[in-house]
Amino acid sequence: MHKLIAMTALGQDAPQRFTTRTITIAENPGVALASVAARRGKANACARHLTSILGAVPEVGRAVLNDPEAGFWMGPDQWMLGAPISTHEDLADKIKAKMREDASVTEQTGAWVIFDVTGFGMLDLCERLCAIPIRQMRAGDVRRTQIHQLGCFVIRRTASDHIRILGPRASAVSLFHALTTAAQSAT
Repeated sequence: MHKLIAMTALGQDAPQRFTTRTITIAENPGVALASVAARRGKANACARHLTSILGAVPEVGRAVLNDPEAGFWMGPDQWMLGAPISTHEDLADKIKAKMREDASVTEQTGAWVIFDVTGFGMLDLCERLCAIPIRQMRAGDVRRTQIHQLGCFVIRRTASDHIRILGPRASAVSLFHALTTAAQSAT
Protein backbone atom coordinates (compact mmCIF):
# COMPACT_ATOMS: atom_id res chain seq x y z
CA MET A 1 0.00 0.00 0.00
CA HIS A 2 1.33 3.42 -0.93
CA LYS A 3 1.57 6.08 1.73
CA LEU A 4 0.51 9.21 -0.12
CA ILE A 5 1.03 12.58 1.54
CA ALA A 6 -0.71 15.71 0.35
CA MET A 7 1.72 18.49 -0.50
CA THR A 8 1.14 22.20 -0.75
CA ALA A 9 1.86 24.14 -3.94
CA LEU A 10 5.31 24.97 -2.54
CA GLY A 11 6.09 21.25 -2.26
CA GLN A 12 5.86 20.96 1.52
CA ASP A 13 3.57 18.97 3.78
CA ALA A 14 2.56 22.16 5.65
CA PRO A 15 1.79 25.65 4.32
CA GLN A 16 4.78 27.99 4.20
CA ARG A 17 4.89 31.34 5.96
CA PHE A 18 7.30 34.24 5.59
CA THR A 19 7.33 37.13 8.05
CA THR A 20 9.17 40.42 8.23
CA ARG A 21 8.67 43.22 10.73
CA THR A 22 5.77 44.66 8.70
CA ILE A 23 4.52 41.88 6.38
CA THR A 24 3.36 38.28 6.62
CA ILE A 25 3.03 36.11 3.53
CA ALA A 26 1.12 32.89 4.17
CA GLU A 27 0.50 30.10 1.69
CA ASN A 28 -3.19 29.21 1.94
CA PRO A 29 -4.05 25.70 0.68
CA GLY A 30 -7.38 25.78 2.52
CA VAL A 31 -9.53 27.22 -0.28
CA ALA A 32 -11.54 25.16 -2.75
CA LEU A 33 -11.95 26.91 -6.11
CA ALA A 34 -14.27 26.53 -9.09
CA SER A 35 -14.63 28.67 -12.19
CA VAL A 36 -18.04 29.46 -13.65
CA ALA A 37 -18.66 30.58 -17.23
CA ALA A 38 -22.17 31.37 -18.42
CA ARG A 39 -23.11 29.47 -21.55
CA ARG A 40 -24.33 31.30 -24.65
CA GLY A 41 -27.74 32.81 -24.03
CA LYS A 42 -27.74 31.73 -20.37
CA ALA A 43 -26.19 34.80 -18.69
CA ASN A 44 -29.40 35.76 -16.85
CA ALA A 45 -30.00 32.23 -15.55
CA CYS A 46 -26.36 31.98 -14.50
CA ALA A 47 -26.67 35.31 -12.67
CA ARG A 48 -29.71 34.00 -10.77
CA HIS A 49 -27.74 30.92 -9.67
CA LEU A 50 -24.75 33.03 -8.62
CA THR A 51 -27.05 35.28 -6.61
CA SER A 52 -28.49 32.25 -4.83
CA ILE A 53 -24.95 31.10 -3.93
CA LEU A 54 -23.23 34.43 -3.16
CA GLY A 55 -26.09 36.81 -2.50
CA ALA A 56 -25.05 38.92 -5.51
CA VAL A 57 -23.25 38.59 -8.82
CA PRO A 58 -19.68 39.92 -8.59
CA GLU A 59 -19.43 43.01 -10.78
CA VAL A 60 -16.54 43.92 -13.07
CA GLY A 61 -13.38 44.27 -10.97
CA ARG A 62 -15.14 43.26 -7.76
CA ALA A 63 -15.53 40.35 -5.39
CA VAL A 64 -18.38 39.25 -3.15
CA LEU A 65 -16.60 38.35 0.08
CA ASN A 66 -19.18 36.26 1.92
CA ASP A 67 -18.56 33.51 4.40
CA PRO A 68 -18.25 30.67 3.57
CA GLU A 69 -18.66 31.14 -0.20
CA ALA A 70 -16.99 34.04 -1.99
CA GLY A 71 -16.46 34.87 -5.63
CA PHE A 72 -14.93 37.38 -7.98
CA TRP A 73 -15.32 38.57 -11.56
CA MET A 74 -12.71 37.14 -13.97
CA GLY A 75 -14.03 38.34 -17.33
CA PRO A 76 -17.27 38.78 -19.25
CA ASP A 77 -19.73 36.20 -17.88
CA GLN A 78 -16.90 34.44 -15.98
CA TRP A 79 -16.33 34.18 -12.23
CA MET A 80 -14.16 32.30 -9.74
CA LEU A 81 -15.86 30.98 -6.62
CA GLY A 82 -14.10 29.83 -3.48
CA ALA A 83 -14.91 28.40 -0.07
CA PRO A 84 -13.06 26.62 2.75
CA ILE A 85 -11.86 23.27 1.48
CA SER A 86 -12.57 21.70 4.87
CA THR A 87 -16.31 22.14 4.32
CA HIS A 88 -16.49 22.55 0.52
CA GLU A 89 -14.10 20.00 -0.95
CA ASP A 90 -16.74 19.22 -3.57
CA LEU A 91 -17.43 22.90 -4.35
CA ALA A 92 -17.26 22.47 -8.14
CA ASP A 93 -19.66 19.52 -8.08
CA LYS A 94 -22.18 21.43 -5.93
CA ILE A 95 -22.02 24.49 -8.17
CA LYS A 96 -22.30 22.34 -11.29
CA ALA A 97 -25.44 20.68 -9.91
CA LYS A 98 -26.96 24.08 -9.14
CA MET A 99 -26.03 25.64 -12.51
CA ARG A 100 -27.31 22.64 -14.51
CA GLU A 101 -26.96 23.53 -18.22
CA ASP A 102 -26.73 27.29 -17.65
CA ALA A 103 -22.96 27.46 -17.05
CA SER A 104 -19.76 25.53 -17.48
CA VAL A 105 -18.14 24.84 -14.11
CA THR A 106 -14.52 23.72 -13.81
CA GLU A 107 -12.65 22.49 -10.74
CA GLN A 108 -9.78 24.95 -10.11
CA THR A 109 -8.48 24.00 -6.66
CA GLY A 110 -5.33 22.30 -7.93
CA ALA A 111 -4.61 24.93 -10.59
CA TRP A 112 -3.93 27.93 -8.35
CA VAL A 113 -1.72 28.80 -5.41
CA ILE A 114 -3.10 31.29 -2.90
CA PHE A 115 -1.01 33.64 -0.79
CA ASP A 116 -2.50 35.86 1.90
CA VAL A 117 -0.38 38.97 2.42
CA THR A 118 -1.04 40.93 5.61
CA GLY A 119 0.57 43.69 7.64
CA PHE A 120 0.91 47.44 7.40
CA GLY A 121 3.77 47.04 4.89
CA MET A 122 1.41 45.29 2.44
CA LEU A 123 0.83 48.48 0.42
CA ASP A 124 4.55 49.01 -0.15
CA LEU A 125 5.03 45.36 -1.09
CA CYS A 126 2.17 45.49 -3.57
CA GLU A 127 3.57 48.61 -5.23
CA ARG A 128 6.89 46.82 -5.74
CA LEU A 129 5.19 43.76 -7.24
CA CYS A 130 2.66 44.96 -9.77
CA ALA A 131 0.98 47.87 -11.48
CA ILE A 132 -2.33 48.04 -9.65
CA PRO A 133 -3.69 51.08 -7.79
CA ILE A 134 -3.52 49.37 -4.39
CA ARG A 135 -3.84 52.59 -2.38
CA GLN A 136 -7.09 53.45 -4.18
CA MET A 137 -8.54 49.93 -4.01
CA ARG A 138 -11.18 49.22 -1.40
CA ALA A 139 -12.27 45.96 0.18
CA GLY A 140 -13.67 43.66 -2.50
CA ASP A 141 -11.74 45.18 -5.41
CA VAL A 142 -10.03 42.66 -7.70
CA ARG A 143 -7.39 43.21 -10.36
CA ARG A 144 -5.78 40.84 -12.81
CA THR A 145 -2.11 41.73 -13.15
CA GLN A 146 1.37 40.45 -13.86
CA ILE A 147 3.56 39.54 -10.90
CA HIS A 148 7.02 38.28 -11.80
CA GLN A 149 5.79 37.63 -15.37
CA LEU A 150 2.90 35.51 -14.07
CA GLY A 151 -0.79 36.21 -14.61
CA CYS A 152 -2.28 36.66 -11.14
CA PHE A 153 -5.38 37.98 -9.42
CA VAL A 154 -5.03 40.38 -6.49
CA ILE A 155 -8.05 40.71 -4.20
CA ARG A 156 -8.26 43.47 -1.62
CA ARG A 157 -9.77 41.72 1.41
CA THR A 158 -11.90 43.28 4.15
CA ALA A 159 -8.98 44.36 6.34
CA SER A 160 -7.09 47.43 5.19
CA ASP A 161 -3.83 45.51 5.44
CA HIS A 162 -4.79 42.26 3.67
CA ILE A 163 -4.63 41.15 0.05
CA ARG A 164 -5.07 37.68 -1.40
CA ILE A 165 -3.01 36.71 -4.44
CA LEU A 166 -3.99 33.84 -6.73
CA GLY A 167 -1.29 32.69 -9.13
CA PRO A 168 -0.59 29.63 -11.25
CA ARG A 169 0.23 26.66 -9.04
CA ALA A 170 2.91 25.42 -11.45
CA SER A 171 4.84 28.63 -10.73
CA ALA A 172 4.20 28.76 -6.98
CA VAL A 173 7.89 28.72 -6.00
CA SER A 174 8.70 31.55 -8.41
CA LEU A 175 5.76 33.62 -7.17
CA PHE A 176 6.67 33.00 -3.51
CA HIS A 177 10.24 34.10 -4.27
CA ALA A 178 8.94 37.33 -5.86
CA LEU A 179 6.71 37.99 -2.85
CA THR A 180 9.40 37.37 -0.26
CA THR A 181 11.97 39.44 -2.17
CA ALA A 182 9.53 42.37 -2.39
CA ALA A 183 8.67 41.96 1.30
CA GLN A 184 12.34 42.19 2.27
CA SER A 185 12.78 45.38 0.24
CA ALA A 186 9.59 46.92 1.64
CA THR A 187 10.71 46.79 5.28
